[in-house]
Amino acid sequence: MKTTTILASLFSLGGLVSAAPAFDSDSGSSYSNGYKDYQKYTKTHTSRPPATSISGSRTNRWGYKDGAGDMYAYAKAHTSVPPAATPLSDSYKNRLAYKDTHMYIQNGSLPPPPTPAGGLGTNGSIPYYHPLSDFDFQSINLALNQEWIELDLFHHGLAKFSVEEFEAAGMNAEDRYLIQFMAEQEVGHAMLLTNILGPERAAKQCTYRYPFETVREFVDFCQKLTRFGESGVYGFLEHLNSRDAAQLLLQSITTEARQQMIFRQFEGLFPMPVWFETGITQSMAWTLLAPYLVSCPAENPRIEWQNFPALNIENNPDATPLYNTSIPGNDTTPAITHNRTIPLSYPGREVYLTWELPGKIVSYNNSYITTTTAGPPKYVAWISQLNTTYTELFDIDGQSGMTYQPFGRVFGDNTAPIVNGTMFIMITDDDIYVTPSNISELNPHIVAGPALYQSG
Repeated sequence: MKTTTILASLFSLGGLVSAAPAFDSDSGSSYSNGYKDYQKYTKTHTSRPPATSISGSRTNRWGYKDGAGDMYAYAKAHTSVPPAATPLSDSYKNRLAYKDTHMYIQNGSLPPPPTPAGGLGTNGSIPYYHPLSDFDFQSINLALNQEWIELDLFHHGLAKFSVEEFEAAGMNAEDRYLIQFMAEQEVGHAMLLTNILGPERAAKQCTYRYPFETVREFVDFCQKLTRFGESGVYGFLEHLNSRDAAQLLLQSITTEARQQMIFRQFEGLFPMPVWFETGITQSMAWTLLAPYLVSCPAENPRIEWQNFPALNIENNPDATPLYNTSIPGNDTTPAITHNRTIPLSYPGREVYLTWELPGKIVSYNNSYITTTTAGPPKYVAWISQLNTTYTELFDIDGQSGMTYQPFGRVFGDNTAPIVNGTMFIMITDDDIYVTPSNISELNPHIVAGPALYQSG
């Protein structure tokens, strides 16, 4: 039995961060005997890139070696003060002395510090806000399809449910207008990505299917859809050849991050229960998005990412029940925040999984087929924050199995739990080492998934 927690810490925080165990004990928790045995015999290891040490002297942003004395001496040598015509008071002398060593004089005779060398796109070249590779085009094409469904979803939910149904779920006219405004944001995002790809090449809006029948289910689906839409862009953003297009996409996806948090608040969840937001690959995001597209215009460019077989969590924690109560930790009405002391999930929780075989026809116009290059299922990968954590898959019977929700903290003891919020799990054939920047190395090992796990 083996559980691996992979931490993507690329720095050592001054050498103060110790290796983080995959499991830590939680006094007062009770688990099944099977899980106690699993915990007892689990082998845990944590990998982290080596810390980088800096030796030798450094220079500060003025081009002089570190040290307050050197910097102040330089400032004093280059700051002139007119001679006084009359004797000065001691307090004014003190102010001048401070000015000599800490401030530029008002006429600007001391030049500003030079711009630090380095950086990308800082040489004065004209920005080019268009794809520079097939990777760029297909990544932004996927993002545009995500924006289109969000625009349709927000409008659809507002039209489907009556004022009385929204108010019964605790959402008033101002809340409904906020959803309307988020739809207007999606208009802007779709326009932006259409302009980046080119109006003649960009995808148009499709028709969609949605898995909700109540206001609470609508809100829950919105927070899940925006979750994988946001994470799907984080996963490829730094890899785009077009850094200029990446800048524009960054400024749209950060808006979507705020949308996801708002839908969590509408659902009565704690708005941001993690230290870091997760990035996933395009194929992972497309696998999650594809089932909701029914038909698309014939001229839409094909989405050239892999569809993995679907993964289903049989006992996924459910955040949709509405509890309007004064009992601390149990209220789930819409609010800025709820400190929910009754958790949706907990370390050691048994999680039951079923998955499909490859070869199923999926998505719009029945034009995609699920595939995998992985071997037999062995592990469950939990992707959350900066971490990919593996737990062993037990009781495998055909296309079903179970595992345990893992322990683990982002940077080790006394830091945030890894598993929290709306996160991603998938079945894999190996527990390979991956970090946020090379998460795509996991793609060839995915048997099925991802699925969204509502851990908190």
